[in-house]
Amino acid sequence: MSTRFADRFAACARANRPALGIFTMAGDPDLETGSKILAALPAAGADFIELGMPFSDPMADGPGIQAAGQRALAGGQTLNKTLAMVAEFRKTDTTTPVLLMGYYNPIYIHGVDAFIADALAAGVDGLIIVDLPPEEDAEFCVPALKAGLNFIRLATPTTDDRRLPVVLKNTSGFVYYVSMTGITGAAIKSYAAVGDAVKRIKAHTDLPVAVGFGIKTADDAATVGRDADGVVVGTAICNAVGASLADGKATAGTVAAVTTLVAGLASGAKRARS
Repeated sequence: MSTRFADRFAACARANRPALGIFTMAGDPDLETGSKILAALPAAGADFIELGMPFSDPMADGPGIQAAGQRALAGGQTLNKTLAMVAEFRKTDTTTPVLLMGYYNPIYIHGVDAFIADALAAGVDGLIIVDLPPEEDAEFCVPALKAGLNFIRLATPTTDDRRLPVVLKNTSGFVYYVSMTGITGAAIKSYAAVGDAVKRIKAHTDLPVAVGFGIKTADDAATVGRDADGVVVGTAICNAVGASLADGKATAGTVAAVTTLVAGLASGAKRARS
């Protein structure tokens, strides 16, 4: 089992701050620019990276992440190209945890055994598969865990104390708490409720708990990071890419638009507990 997530969360805990997770869509707006964004994230302040696997029917994604996926698919991004991006990233960075986040259909088409082998060979640390519930663990989650990949589960505001042990059973790496019901990109309605939910989950597991959905600014990261072990930002990143484009194409400012935003978010995470 990869220890990059455990090592990184432990290092952030020693620094008395939450880990900053950054979601970026693989191949957005094109493979070359997407690869440059991926390579630039650690220096900008990302502690771990969620690399989106573009899919044509992303049911949990809001407009910003959907648009990023559509741009990537239009640019010819495939699952094999996404795995190749991670392999290229690993040539210069062997410490930053990288997980792949997306939906099961592309993995099923690729073949479960082949995907697990290819992901490990590329240097992937973990997976978040949005549309695979714990009841389907035998099909993909358990083989992935046995092979050495972390499998990160989503807990939501509707995950009660009866359901939570089922969600946590085969979870490793960290627990991803979705701060709201609905799709990505909406605003957090109650920071206090998010903090209470994090504490409740931590009473059931020793794993770190990271919070995503609705975190857009440095202040959001600072507020949520008081209680959470990690904060994850995705829609704001995808929107920054989209806003930097000209006629749908990358510009000289596309990578910088992302790294500037990430640096600001990192500053928020660093002052979360100060």
